[in-house]
Amino acid sequence: MAELLLELLSEEIPARMQARAAEDLKRLVTAKLKEAGLSFDKAEAYVTPRRLALVVDGLPKKQPDVTEERKGPRVDAPDKAIQGFLRSVGLARNQVEARETPKGKVLFAVEHRTGRPTPDIVAEIIPEVIRKLPWPKSMRWGWGEPEAGALLNEDGSTLRIEGGGKLLLDLPPLRWVRPLHGILCLFDSAVVPFTFNGIDAGDSTAGHRFMAPGPIKDVTDLADYRDKLRAAYVMLRAAQRRARIAEQADELAAAEGLTVRPDPALVAENAGLVEWPVVLMGDIDPAFMDLPPEVLTTVMRNHQKYFALTDADGALAPRFLLVANIETSDKGKQIVAGNERVLRARLADAKFFWNQDRKRTLESRVAALGDIVFHAKLGKMSGKVERIQTLAAEIGARLSGCDPEQARRAGLLCKADLTTEMVGEFPELQGIMGRYYALADGEPREVADAITEHYAPLGPDDRCPTAPVSVAVAMADKIDTLIKLFAIEQKPTGSKDPFALRRAALGVIRLILENELRIPLRKIFSQADFLHAEMPEGVAWDHDEVVDDLLAFFADRLKVHLREKGVRHDLISAVFALTGEDDLVRLLARVEALGAFLASDDGEHLLTAYKRAANIVRIEEKRDGIPYNEAPVADLIRQDEEKELHASLAAAAKASSDLLAGEDFAGAMSELAKLRGPVDRFFDEVTVNCEEPKLRANRLRLLSEIRSTLDRVADFSKIEGVGGA
Repeated sequence: MAELLLELLSEEIPARMQARAAEDLKRLVTAKLKEAGLSFDKAEAYVTPRRLALVVDGLPKKQPDVTEERKGPRVDAPDKAIQGFLRSVGLARNQVEARETPKGKVLFAVEHRTGRPTPDIVAEIIPEVIRKLPWPKSMRWGWGEPEAGALLNEDGSTLRIEGGGKLLLDLPPLRWVRPLHGILCLFDSAVVPFTFNGIDAGDSTAGHRFMAPGPIKDVTDLADYRDKLRAAYVMLRAAQRRARIAEQADELAAAEGLTVRPDPALVAENAGLVEWPVVLMGDIDPAFMDLPPEVLTTVMRNHQKYFALTDADGALAPRFLLVANIETSDKGKQIVAGNERVLRARLADAKFFWNQDRKRTLESRVAALGDIVFHAKLGKMSGKVERIQTLAAEIGARLSGCDPEQARRAGLLCKADLTTEMVGEFPELQGIMGRYYALADGEPREVADAITEHYAPLGPDDRCPTAPVSVAVAMADKIDTLIKLFAIEQKPTGSKDPFALRRAALGVIRLILENELRIPLRKIFSQADFLHAEMPEGVAWDHDEVVDDLLAFFADRLKVHLREKGVRHDLISAVFALTGEDDLVRLLARVEALGAFLASDDGEHLLTAYKRAANIVRIEEKRDGIPYNEAPVADLIRQDEEKELHASLAAAAKASSDLLAGEDFAGAMSELAKLRGPVDRFFDEVTVNCEEPKLRANRLRLLSEIRSTLDRVADFSKIEGVGGA
């Protein structure tokens, strides 16, 4: 068994593409090896800003030998059939075997193929994989563009005729993320010889671009490769670079009595920008420390990839950390000074925007929202703000502790900061800057906070607003988006959700459940549906259909949300389907009670009985062509078991209805549990399909009562379990 080592040395690969590229390289190469019949023990990919590397361990030195047989016609078949078979296998008549079979003597072509050496196969695989490696974005390089008027082959290559009539073939230019500089390819410590785009594979690579720019020669295997790179100031493993960045950052911060703001994503991004990370500390000009901390951190993180630091009180410190790709003789002083100059210029722009924006009130900016398109078919952002105001006040009136007028005011102002210079330059700060500007205008804190929080929650792990005004505006914004886009048939399909409607629906669900809000969704959806319901010319909608579709969409999202918490999706369907339940808090309480009931012995048996009864009724209704949903006739209830079941069903129906009205769902389930005995005795002692037609029909009505009584609590037909329908 041997080791395959591959390295593709290139110009800098964007950090965001590196991890995926390493996995794609491993996937494509290992798939080709398996396709060639070459098994292996393990494969591992590595990536730095300048290189993709792959090691495949435990490969055989050659393919296994293969014997293949092809069955042909009988030996006494017409000559035309025999000759056709011989041509298909490329053999002469004396090179095939005749064997006895149950159908007589048959010709067989037997081919013995000796396995090829693994390096020969690798030499074919790697160039193909390099060309097929997928990149989100790529560039053309290598052989250049075809000349104007050139004859093109199907593969994009060009034919051209030079002097003397000599025909030459130009290969198409390579599309790859960045130009390749070198290829290292070793199998069992020997070079796998091949040429790709003018680059010969070999046993050499290069070290750090600045600290060890010379070639690294005579690489033998992964251990040697890794050691020589380390000596040349290249850390091959991304995890090592991440750990080094985190360790150095913590050490520098601790020396100054500061703490690094946790940011694993920024650590990973910086690890994708350097091969030899060196963390340095710089100063923020005190003139900019009066900017909102979110502005400072956004400029540092998103634009410069710097780490923010906090002091012992948790306040933003006037220092930052940067990750350099080089060790210098002056301990990084010039690097720090250069980065401080860049940061100073960026913050000067931000301070200018901050001062300019505060010269106008947020309310004065609302009119400018008429210049921002919400959706081509749904008008401007100003129209959306009008709808949010009204809907936020409507929702706010239903929330304890919420001032509807404050919700209306926050709805008016929530999008106004989109017209500010600061948000125009730093879109990440929308909502955040609106809060600062609102406070500067003297708006109530509840209104200002709602402007920031109305975008939340943005995902399953994002913090959910709890302040009543914030909750009202956040719900109004999301519901308006959902209703309007559903109305113009812009619903999510499959994996496509360009307007993030799944995320918006999950946001509403979390706002309701985590704040335990008793909100009737159908009424709220209808209110939003009719708000400014005038649609652009040529666009029509059915209000009831839109609301029904959106409720069904919420049911699906709720299933996904609760499934992660261990709640069964079929129980949600059972409660949603029968009652049209749109109060999510009440629905969840029903689901929990139903789950506890079905987990009990009584619940399991009753579900089995329900499905048995429902199956019998459905089959007989289909056979007879009539429904059996009328009340049983008392005079036809003869056996004691029938009488007991009929009385028990009536008692359970009344008791459970009263308990459901009082939202005592556990109590309603307890009443249903009392039906187990009467139902079991009925099935044990009573013949439903008896010979007397009237008695048979009455007993089918009694079975139908079992179904209707249980369906008062939930649609049991949608519940999965024993005795499936």
